[in-house]
Amino acid sequence: MAADLKQIEQKAEAKMLASVEFLDETLSRIRAGKANPHILDGIKLDYYGTLTPLSGVAAINTPDARTIIVQPWEKQMLKDVEKAILNSDVGITPDNNGEIIRLSIPPLTEERRKQLVKQAKQEAEEAKVSIRNARRDAIDSIKKAVKEGVAEDVGKDAENDMQKLHDKYIKKIDDVFVAKEKEILTV
Repeated sequence: MAADLKQIEQKAEAKMLASVEFLDETLSRIRAGKANPHILDGIKLDYYGTLTPLSGVAAINTPDARTIIVQPWEKQMLKDVEKAILNSDVGITPDNNGEIIRLSIPPLTEERRKQLVKQAKQEAEEAKVSIRNARRDAIDSIKKAVKEGVAEDVGKDAENDMQKLHDKYIKKIDDVFVAKEKEILTV
C-alpha cells in the first residue's frame, strides 16, 4: 500500500518536473533583445519531402550579442531556409548574402519588453496550473487509496508530502520566471 503512495508521488513529481522543463523551453524561445539560437527552434522546413527542424539543415551560430548566422549545409537550401524564417513568427527579416543568412536582432523597445514579460508571466502561470493539476490528481489518488484501506495518517502524510512537492516546483517556476524577466528587462 505504501508502495502505491510512493508511485503516486513519483508520477506527480514527474509531471511537475515536465512542467518546469516545458516552461524553460518555452521561455528560451522568447526573444529577449539579444541573439539566442533557440528563437529559431520552432522553425521547420521541407527537406527532401520531410518536415525538418532548421537546426537539422543548417549550422546556427551567434557571433555577437545582436546577430544570428544561419549557414545551410547545402547551398541550394539557402532560399528555402530564408523563406522558412520569413514565414515563421520570429519577426526578424533575414539578410541573405548568397552564402549565409544573417539575422540582426533589433534592440527591444520598452513597450515590447513589457509585452514579453507579460507573455513570460502567462507561460509561468500555465505551468503553475499544470503543477496544481498534478497535485490535485495525486491527492485524489491518495484519498482513493485511503478509502481502499491505507491508514488515514499515512494518507495525510502523503498529502502533506504532495503539498511540499507542489511548493518546491511552484518556487522553481517563480525562479525561472524571475530570471527570464530580468533577462528581458536588462537593456
